[in-house]
Amino acid sequence: MKYHSTFEPASPVEARPIDRERFRTSDDKDMLRAARDLTKDINEPSATVYWSDLLLSSSIGYAALTGAILVSSVPLAVTLGIVAALALYRALLFIHELSHIHRNALPGFRLAWNALVGIPLLTPSFMYEVVHTLHHARTRYGTKDDPEYLPLALMKPWSLPLFVFIALLAPVAFIVRFALLVPLGGVIPAIRRLTWQRFSALSINPEFRRRPPEGDLKKRVLWQEIGGAIWAWCLIGSVFAFGWKPLLVALAVFSLTAILNQLRTLVAHLWENEGEPMTVTAQYLDSVNIPPPGRIAEIWAPVGLRYHALHHLMPSMPYHSLPEAHRRIAAHLGAGSTFDGANHKGMVTLVTRIARSTMTRR
Repeated sequence: MKYHSTFEPASPVEARPIDRERFRTSDDKDMLRAARDLTKDINEPSATVYWSDLLLSSSIGYAALTGAILVSSVPLAVTLGIVAALALYRALLFIHELSHIHRNALPGFRLAWNALVGIPLLTPSFMYEVVHTLHHARTRYGTKDDPEYLPLALMKPWSLPLFVFIALLAPVAFIVRFALLVPLGGVIPAIRRLTWQRFSALSINPEFRRRPPEGDLKKRVLWQEIGGAIWAWCLIGSVFAFGWKPLLVALAVFSLTAILNQLRTLVAHLWENEGEPMTVTAQYLDSVNIPPPGRIAEIWAPVGLRYHALHHLMPSMPYHSLPEAHRRIAAHLGAGSTFDGANHKGMVTLVTRIARSTMTRR
């Protein structure tokens, strides 16, 4: 694919060790300039791509889930359950895009996503909106004020399996939140405040406390909370109408989806910051790209999240443009550049790296 830019490519940077410590205090301006200038023409979201991807993923997910509930063959049910988890996982991760795209960029997309995915999976978009942008704030990333950061590589060895295991409880926790805490919060202000501060954000930092919603978000929270509460009670009521099997199968599928997301989160960063503010370049190097030729990353890190480090350079870049953006910047800067320093081979390599780091913390 040819592209045009006012940026004049320089000679590729020769391979050299990357001085990560230097980039904690200063940015690689050549990389930041290249990221800006080489991608100006691919910065608009495609409505066709977004809508077709969401509708196809959610349709496959719910069809497979229905099959997993109805079939009598256990192997077939397990296979359909895995397909459902993967497809719904992809559909669910559009919540990340919703937190970045301009509210007028894709008319109706946020509403459709919440109706198709957010409320049925009890993770409406308000649980990520505003919260995620704090993670991208220049002075918050990697600090105690970052809701999506824990120095996992610097923690005890048992912290990693606990981090993954806790995702198993997420579907049941969401049902309790919406079916019990939301109605009680409607009449008891203290419960409403507690629920909002502690249980209304997809965060991993246990110290994070969410501030009250403001502006347009406040209106969206109201109808999403009501929709979630009604759906949670429908799930509970389904046991009396259809027995336990549909709900248990659905919970198993959603648990698998939650574990996939937690594993992806585990390798989205290197988690090596001890709480100090970082430059944009340092944040980039603490984040992870899993570029081709490997293809399996597109399964466990879909919707552009295999380019998570690049996303931290260009948060507003639509997910479907990230592969081309990565190709352009990598070709311009060359092997061994700072840009190359965030590229990794895959999940196993990254988990091993983080696990080895925790072993030194016994």
